[in-house]
Amino acid sequence: MQGSAYAQSNTELNLNAQLLLSARNDDLAGVKRVLKEGAAVDSRNRAGDTALMIFTRKGNVEMAQLLIDSGADVNLRNLEKVSPLMTAAYNGQPAIARMLLGKGADTLVEDQLGKTAMVYAAGQGQTEIVGLLLDAGVEANKTYKHNLTALMWAAGYGKTDTVKLLLERGADAAVRDDRNMSARDIAAKAGHGDVAAILEGKEKR
Repeated sequence: MQGSAYAQSNTELNLNAQLLLSARNDDLAGVKRVLKEGAAVDSRNRAGDTALMIFTRKGNVEMAQLLIDSGADVNLRNLEKVSPLMTAAYNGQPAIARMLLGKGADTLVEDQLGKTAMVYAAGQGQTEIVGLLLDAGVEANKTYKHNLTALMWAAGYGKTDTVKLLLERGADAAVRDDRNMSARDIAAKAGHGDVAAILEGKEKR
């Protein structure tokens, strides 16, 4: 009986390894095959990435959907505490972000740097994803590490469209971080005069 259990364990490990290898190599047929053969959909590589994380990073909507439909944990984070939703936000994958949110992805969880999906989306100028997160209930004026808001992150990286959306959705330009800097101050210091101009005059409560 022990030998049989050991053999079964080896088989499962082999299938799990094949799933991750197939995901890394974009072998879609291989992913589908090993899932049907019993591979654990949430198998993780040495970095803690699942196949869902790998395909989210690649922007493969079809495979992300297949994995989600196969029961993948949309909140399972890797060793750096990065979630699939954060990955979609950083890489600008709104279709996958929408799927993840539809399955209950946690919008507020932080990675080891204290960043959330909103922080990544705002900083990268992923305006559509910022909108999705706002629609999912993330507060426009929520403060993150160092009392930074999404507006500040977008302003600091000169993401004009994202700044405009956040302002339209109620972001308060008067909020200041732990250095007593506003979004306009941050934009100006980073050399984004166009964004600073948009924020000019919006700091009065």
